[in-house]
Amino acid sequence: MKAKNYIKMEFPSRSANEGFARASVACFAAQLDPTLEELGDIKTAVSEAVTNCIVHAYPSTIGKISLRAQFTDDGLLEIVVKDSGCGIEDIERAREPLFTTGGEERSGMGFTIMESFMDKLKVRSIPGKGTTVTMVRRIVLRESR
Repeated sequence: MKAKNYIKMEFPSRSANEGFARASVACFAAQLDPTLEELGDIKTAVSEAVTNCIVHAYPSTIGKISLRAQFTDDGLLEIVVKDSGCGIEDIERAREPLFTTGGEERSGMGFTIMESFMDKLKVRSIPGKGTTVTMVRRIVLRESR
């Protein structure tokens, strides 16, 4: 993927930063002139990915979250959310709807939501080293762009 434009950021895994990440990616993606529905989907997927880092990667400590977003001339938006937390023992199980390691207050729908709102979702994880979530969404180029 040859990026036309990109952003990189890093922030602590504090819950207040979920909204920051969500808004930052939305502002960045706005350059592609997405519809409100596309923008809402992107914001929700970013929110889920960052929340997973906050709740699951660093359950009892504050760690570092890295976020990178880039897009191409033809409207392909890629978002990568990475942590250096505890990692995921069983990725396939973690991607099952309703499975959670976050307690009763968690729905276990994070990966399912990301997958339904993005065109592609890839999860890589090494237990004890961290997790990388890569999400891709094609923004349909409208004639007005």
